Amino acid sequence: MNSVFTASAKEVVHLHIVSSDEFENWNKTQDDRVKNFIEGMGFSGQVGKLVLIPNTDGKIENVAFGIGEAEDALVLANASSSLPEGSYEIATQSEKLSLEQVYAGWADGAYRFTRYKKDSSTPPMLVVNDKVAREAAQIEEASIKLVRDLINTPAEDMGPTQIAQTIVELGEEFGADTSQIIGDDLLAENYPMVHAVGRAAADAPRYIELSWGNKKSPHIALVGKGVAFDTGGLNIKTGNYMRIMKKDMGGAAHAIGLARMIMASKLDVYLTLHIPTVENAVGAGAFRPGDVLDSRKGITVEIDNTDAEGRLILADALTRASELKPDLLLDFATLTGAARVALGTEVAPFFATDDVFSGELSQSACDVGDPIWRLPLWKSYLSMMKSSIADIVNGAASPFAGTITAALFLQKFVDVKSWAHFDVWGWRLGKYGRPEGGAAFALRAVMNHLKQKYQK
Repeated sequence: MNSVFTASAKEVVHLHIVSSDEFENWNKTQDDRVKNFIEGMGFSGQVGKLVLIPNTDGKIENVAFGIGEAEDALVLANASSSLPEGSYEIATQSEKLSLEQVYAGWADGAYRFTRYKKDSSTPPMLVVNDKVAREAAQIEEASIKLVRDLINTPAEDMGPTQIAQTIVELGEEFGADTSQIIGDDLLAENYPMVHAVGRAAADAPRYIELSWGNKKSPHIALVGKGVAFDTGGLNIKTGNYMRIMKKDMGGAAHAIGLARMIMASKLDVYLTLHIPTVENAVGAGAFRPGDVLDSRKGITVEIDNTDAEGRLILADALTRASELKPDLLLDFATLTGAARVALGTEVAPFFATDDVFSGELSQSACDVGDPIWRLPLWKSYLSMMKSSIADIVNGAASPFAGTITAALFLQKFVDVKSWAHFDVWGWRLGKYGRPEGGAAFALRAVMNHLKQKYQK
């Protein structure tokens, strides 16, 4: 892909990133012409405010961009989404944002989804002279673009077949091994819940596995929920809740994107990627409320609600990943609306069995401005998931603590010391020039942590 980061440019516009606290000192360093222009535009470092400052010939020479109190690490998206075509170079760097946050925000705002609608505009380029920093920014840019493209693509063109093909192509790009189990073969290979959830769809359910790296290195296993479209099954969603369910494979998109970051960064790890992917369709073969499903782990699951399907396919995948005994197991899923009720649309909740990892990850998230928040695996809530005819039910009896009970359900299928589950939205509302649509959560936090431990 074409990157918005470049090593050099013949002509550059100087970019001044200024917080509201830093504005006064920055303004003192400007000549009277610029001061007067800035004053006339009412600029004082307000968040998201952009001022194009011309030279005496009327050509744009400087850009002042306000970040307010820098509460949003990706605030630079409002600059790169609004600036005209050209090359820009940082002339003033705010102490409130790291360069990594600036690069992440720049790539975020420059992103365009153009598969179905042509965009004749050319996003602005940012000059990054440092080769290491530029290559890291480009890896993150390409990987998160992949996540967003996958989520934004409608299910007609991003079903289980296409999700699997994406992983195959990723394996070919980085020299990884991939394998697929498709349709009724899932029963023969003991992935019964993946099969049950996806068997009613025209595009057969499948399980894809990728492996990469030195098997003697620490083993990182990634699992992602790949529900290409979620009607809710026989517990069908109403239209307003079904409208953006193309994003229900967002967990798979996150795991795929993180796998790409790891491989492109050449981390010293052994990586396995586990993606169960299905369409939760309504049809003659659909699984039903009241059914009891077998699982790969041997735990029987009574179906209370067919719209709680993501945890079912994740359960078989988590069981498989656990069988390989990874040092760290991470799963990503657009799992519960309760997570959005609890933490809103911008903060990703996560659950972890390893306190040390949890603490390091939380610090990493703060360092890069990628907000996450740990929620408790509160064991007593398992009582809400008792079944009179099976080992567990897939939906809690109470409407309370929905994101916790979902995580507790998944934990029943995990058999490793260090496991973390991310209940991401995979979507966002428009803000600071960033359009509504597919979005990545927690990936920069996780990758920053992994690089600190496993970067060669």
